[in-house]
Amino acid sequence: MADVAIIAGSASDEHIVEKARAVLKENNVLFDYAVLSAHRNPDELDEYVNSSDAKVFICIAGLSAALPGVVASRTKKPVIGVPVSGTLGGLDALLSIVQMPRGVPVACVGIDNGANAAHLALKILKALETE
Repeated sequence: MADVAIIAGSASDEHIVEKARAVLKENNVLFDYAVLSAHRNPDELDEYVNSSDAKVFICIAGLSAALPGVVASRTKKPVIGVPVSGTLGGLDALLSIVQMPRGVPVACVGIDNGANAAHLALKILKALETE
């Protein structure tokens, strides 16, 4: 049973995933990790999200950064998006994540900032404990 699910849109995002994993491990938080693209693996992504017992999702994605929004559209659980640098220095990914349609909220941390995504997940988990 994982408290946090980390989903990367590409295996090339591993260096950002590791930043999030390090914070979660340091705080003894159980997590699961998968590489699933909203574009290349939509069916597998749906299955993963729907079967996950995680309380928070961290989605790491670049370019169009559709992954966090797709996950948020399939769950009521909190979703944190991590934009990945690349084209336009990652601004394209950042803007894609923060401009979600009404009713499909996604929290967004700084470009390549997997550590802050994990810190935010910790705060969300703590808040859920007090409910």
